[in-house]
Amino acid sequence: MKAVVFDLDNTLFDHTGCAVAGLRSWVTELGITPTDELVAEWFVIEEDQFGRFLAGEITHQGQRRGRLRAFLPVLGLPVPATDAELDEVFTGYLTQYTNNWIAYPDARPALEVARSNGWRIGVLTNGSTKQQNAKLRAIGLADLIDVVCTSEELGVSKPDPRAYRRVCEALGVEPSETMMVGDNLELDVVAARAAGLTAQHLDRAAGQGLLELL
Repeated sequence: MKAVVFDLDNTLFDHTGCAVAGLRSWVTELGITPTDELVAEWFVIEEDQFGRFLAGEITHQGQRRGRLRAFLPVLGLPVPATDAELDEVFTGYLTQYTNNWIAYPDARPALEVARSNGWRIGVLTNGSTKQQNAKLRAIGLADLIDVVCTSEELGVSKPDPRAYRRVCEALGVEPSETMMVGDNLELDVVAARAAGLTAQHLDRAAGQGLLELL
């Protein structure tokens, strides 16, 4: 093994926890009591709109606007008429989300173990290049990572086999010399193995941690 590639959201970075905390604070600012039902609806909408972004149907900013067009009526609030107004409203959520950015406690120790093993370290993530790199800097992990590949930068997203092979190329290793680690069984394990990498599934819901997978 010469390299390890990590997923970012819900693997190294606690996206779900940050999004829930950010959403609850933002909804409260809008004068509405946050509920578990509202949180669940937000994630359904997020998944739908983000899927459209990954499919190339809309831009990253477009999926943010799409989320608001679907979610504001759920809150009983009017939908702004212009993109600029939608962007301004989304800034309220984004500020709260960003304020809650945090790495999982085992993220940095896992990267340090990988580094001590002499492995090259990559991140392969479906998302915006600017935002995903900002996350890694904010949560204090950027200094331990050699390569960050995003779907936006690559032009393909997981589970396309080209995504896994290109991050290996960027790391200067063969897929057979590389292990993928992530929380999504289909994207981070099944598809990675199909592309020639070994892979480990991180099941945080079952109490599993990164360190035991390395």
